[in-house]
Amino acid sequence: MHVPDGFIDAPVSAAAGVVAVAAVAVSLRGARRELDERAAPLAGLVAAFIFAVQMLNFPVAAGTSGHLLGGALAAILVGPYTGVLCVSVVLLMQGVLFADGGLTALGVNVVNMAVVTVVVAYALFRGLLKLLPGSRRSVTAAAFVAALLSVPAAAASFTLFYAVGGTTDVPLTKVFGAMAGVHVLIGIGEAAITAATVGAVLAVRPDLVHGARGLAAPLKLRVGGALVDVPAAAPVPAAAAGARSTRGMWATGLATALLLAGVASFYASSSPDGLEKVAADQGIDRNVSEHAAADSPLADYGVKDVDDARLSGGLAGVIGVGATVVAGTGIFWTVRRRRAQDASTGSPAATASSAA
Repeated sequence: MHVPDGFIDAPVSAAAGVVAVAAVAVSLRGARRELDERAAPLAGLVAAFIFAVQMLNFPVAAGTSGHLLGGALAAILVGPYTGVLCVSVVLLMQGVLFADGGLTALGVNVVNMAVVTVVVAYALFRGLLKLLPGSRRSVTAAAFVAALLSVPAAAASFTLFYAVGGTTDVPLTKVFGAMAGVHVLIGIGEAAITAATVGAVLAVRPDLVHGARGLAAPLKLRVGGALVDVPAAAPVPAAAAGARSTRGMWATGLATALLLAGVASFYASSSPDGLEKVAADQGIDRNVSEHAAADSPLADYGVKDVDDARLSGGLAGVIGVGATVVAGTGIFWTVRRRRAQDASTGSPAATASSAA
């Protein structure tokens, strides 16, 4: 759902840019509370994983494909504020390095794919957890529903932008109907990927899933034919809990992202994604303009002057994962250090964070 340059006019694109900058600023501040010893090392990896999975377009209808947006996944794994930052880093890397998503439309894309998906998904996720039993299975089920509905919400957000600043004269009812229909189907794929990933992390390191903290079910033993709760262990200090090694999870996640982007992406669907298909069918793309980074050596997810398509796409994917994990990790560790500095000076923000 990467909006290219020319779909939305300049004034609305500029206004979206202002909203996106404000959302990122708020998220940078909010992420200080989320990026603790457990989340900070993994946030950059989450961004890289989303980048990799977004290269895996899956077919959803005749001549149409979809890909992960990632807002729900990021929010549930590392928190909503950090989730906005994760998806924003991905969009920035894609726009600057790979000419995917217009640069003038970057604000629109951040609002649609980072802010709207995270806000809608996380609100639904927390609401569902209040209704469901406090178990890992409930976390996975809530993640599925939240991710599913976040995609048509992003499609509706694009339709709103088009209603205000669309550069072509296409009836709004046609745009909304086409966008909603195809993105409900894409949402099913988004939900499956999100639930599978959250479930996999829950199975090995539930303490690393932000949305599952405090929901661990007590262990039970069968005594005399009846199930009884195992006595709770003594609480572990937060610092000691955070010190648990994440190297294994980090290495496994990075290897998976590299494999997906470097190898599996070659087998992804080549059909246009939902927005591209709707734009072509409805005439929204009549005023599309060439991307400012169209001459980038990595444009269109290929390496310039590498003739072998498999090798070119694989190298581009590996470079993208590497660039995203480096940029994301740098940003998140900077935010983490700022939290530590606040704590050392006893700032109100640090006090509130510690209390939380």
